[in-house]
Amino acid sequence: MFVALNQKPTGGAVFAFRGKRGDRLKLLYFDGQGFCLYYKILQKGRFPWPSAGDAAARLTSAQLAML
Repeated sequence: MFVALNQKPTGGAVFAFRGKRGDRLKLLYFDGQGFCLYYKILQKGRFPWPSAGDAAARLTSAQLAML
């Protein structure tokens, strides 16, 4: 899966995965010693998500901080 995004898992990229209902988000990040997994569940609403045709989306540091 990472190869399809043309990103190395240990290269500093944050990989985001959204659940089917859209209310759960997992972020995977390599911090130099191992992988960190962040998990967030919304009580109301859904996370916006790019269309299936987009291979990767870029977030600013401010957008990532809001998550």
